[in-house]
Amino acid sequence: MRVAVCQLNSRADRAANLAVAADLLERAAAAGADLAVLPEYVDYLGPAAGEPKPEPVDGEFAEFFSAAAARHRMWVAAGSFHEAGPDAEHTYNTSLVFDRAGGLAAAYRKIHLFDVEIPGRVSYRESATVAPGDQTVTVAVDGVEVGLSICYDLRFPELYRRLTVEGARVLLVPAAFTAHTGRDHWEVLLRARAIESQCYVVAAGQIGDHDPGRTCFGRSMVIDPWGTVVAQVPDTVGIAVADLDMARVAEVREVVPSLANRRLG
Repeated sequence: MRVAVCQLNSRADRAANLAVAADLLERAAAAGADLAVLPEYVDYLGPAAGEPKPEPVDGEFAEFFSAAAARHRMWVAAGSFHEAGPDAEHTYNTSLVFDRAGGLAAAYRKIHLFDVEIPGRVSYRESATVAPGDQTVTVAVDGVEVGLSICYDLRFPELYRRLTVEGARVLLVPAAFTAHTGRDHWEVLLRARAIESQCYVVAAGQIGDHDPGRTCFGRSMVIDPWGTVVAQVPDTVGIAVADLDMARVAEVREVVPSLANRRLG
């Protein structure tokens, strides 16, 4: 399986963001990718007042990426978007995966929400506007089981262990990881998830400044089940391509049988 990891600097202009995404998908297809992965909130990352109206999983966002997948005959993991939520105050942060014909193959709602309260320093409650999902999701991409996650999920290894137990050999992480935490945690956490899960990890991030006052780390990358970074996007908008070898997954799991030796979970 050849994968392309796509790195964007999405801002407050949805049409412009989608145009960049379309260009990166075209580049991924030209590079022979079987699967292209886009970042979290690929269509809009700007002031809350300008956010697109939440949509169902068959809305305009889905139509756009469905058409792109069908046009390129390529699997597309369309980062994430604001899906219409359970009530008027909450959306879901949802990742959609489309098959080569443009069909919706999977939808994953982000489970872990970033709520932090440090008196005198920072107060942020993602749960004030986003409802958590409650289902783990894997999808067979050309016969390879792929586990889905989004951004802050990365800090919860139990999610990835469950995805691995459910058969995943590849893990996707669309993200908008902040520059502040990304400098120290992004690659470390991604490599840890790859090593402990003995899976490939494909992580697509936002990069650069976004309104209002948010800077994302970027460094989108692909990591093999040994924990080695095999491809990485430079610090700009662009793509990186890597070939995933499922025999390598089997080899690592045989050499270090930690999944077979586990006692809990």
